Amino acid sequence: MEEDLCLIVLDNCKELGEKLNREIQNIRNTETNYLLPVSLPRFQDGEGKAVLLDSVRGKDVYIISDPHNYSITYEMYDFMHHMSPDEHFMDVKRIVSAIMKHARSVKVIMPLWYQSRQHRRKHGVNESLDMAMGLRDLERMGVNGFVTFDMHDVNSAQNAVDVPFDNFYATNDMLKLYLQNEPLDRENTYVISPDAGAVERAGFLAGILGGVKFGTFEKGRGSSVVDGMNPIEKHAYLGESTYGKNVLVADDMLASGGSMLDVAIELKAQGALKVDFFTTFALFTKGIEKFDKAHDEGLFNGFYTTNLSYIPKEYLERPWLYTADCSRYLAHIIDTLNLGHSIRALKEDNSARMLARVKSH
Repeated sequence: MEEDLCLIVLDNCKELGEKLNREIQNIRNTETNYLLPVSLPRFQDGEGKAVLLDSVRGKDVYIISDPHNYSITYEMYDFMHHMSPDEHFMDVKRIVSAIMKHARSVKVIMPLWYQSRQHRRKHGVNESLDMAMGLRDLERMGVNGFVTFDMHDVNSAQNAVDVPFDNFYATNDMLKLYLQNEPLDRENTYVISPDAGAVERAGFLAGILGGVKFGTFEKGRGSSVVDGMNPIEKHAYLGESTYGKNVLVADDMLASGGSMLDVAIELKAQGALKVDFFTTFALFTKGIEKFDKAHDEGLFNGFYTTNLSYIPKEYLERPWLYTADCSRYLAHIIDTLNLGHSIRALKEDNSARMLARVKSH
C-alpha cells in the first residue's frame, strides 16, 4: 500500500504539506517521497489551469488545500492580485479534472473547509448554499471522500454528499500546548462559549479538562448589514459567575476577532482573573493590531490556535500567540485512511491521550 499513496499539496499550504510528507515517512519508517508535483499557471487575464507533473494512475490521491490563504498572489493585467477562497477552490477542481479518474481514489483535505459558514439557508431568505454546492461538484467529478477539522456544522456537510465526510478535532494538540504554559486549576477554571453555536465545543473541552464548569454568551444582533454580516449589538452571559476564575474562551474560528474581544471585555468586567482564547482557526481578517492592544491592556493572557490555516509569519512572532502543530495528527489520519483502517479507533485514541494528559496535570 505504501507505493500507492500520493499527496498533491497546493501552494497555499506548502509548509504543512512538507511536514505531512516527513511525518508519514516517520510513521512508515521509509524515505519514500509521497509528494506529487503539480503546476497551476495563470494567464494574464486571471484564468488558470492545472498540470500534473507525474502520473497518478492507480494512486490513492490526497489533495490538500488551504482556501483561506490570502498571501498567494499572481499578476493579472497590470496589478498584483491576491487569491480568494473561490479561486483556491477552483484550483482544487482543476486538479481533480486533470486527474481524469486515472487515480484509484481521490480525497480532498481542507482543514478549514471552503464556505463552511454558508452551510444552511435562513428561514424565508433566498440565498446560496455554497458549501453543499461545492461538495456536490467535487463528488460529481469523482472525489471519494473529504477530510476537515472542527467543522462549523458537520451534519450539513455529511448530508450534502454520499461519500465519507470525516471531521476531526485539534483539541489534543492545542490542549497539550496550553498545559505546557498554564498549570491546570480545575476548581477555578471555566470554559466559555462566545455564542450558542460553540456550546457543544465548550462542553466537550470542559469535560476533557476534568469536568470544569462552562457557560455561554448569547449574541444580540442588529438588523443592519455591515461587511455582509449583522453587527453584534450586545453579549449576554448565561452561566455561573466568573469572578476570580481562569477562563478559556473556546470557538472553532476567529475572523476579525471583534466578537471574541467583546467577550473578553465582558468577562474582565465580571472580575475574571485571566482570559485565554482557544480557537482552531485564527484568520485575523481585520489585522492583529487590536489584539496587541488588548493584550497590552490585560484583556487576555494567551491565544491558542493551530497551524491548520494560514497565519502570516510576522503574526507568529507575537509572544501571546501559541500555534499547535497538527501535522503529525493529520499524517496519522492520512496513513490510516490509506491503509483502510478504522478512523474511529484513531479518534478514540486521540481522546484517550487528551484525558491522560489532563490527568497528569
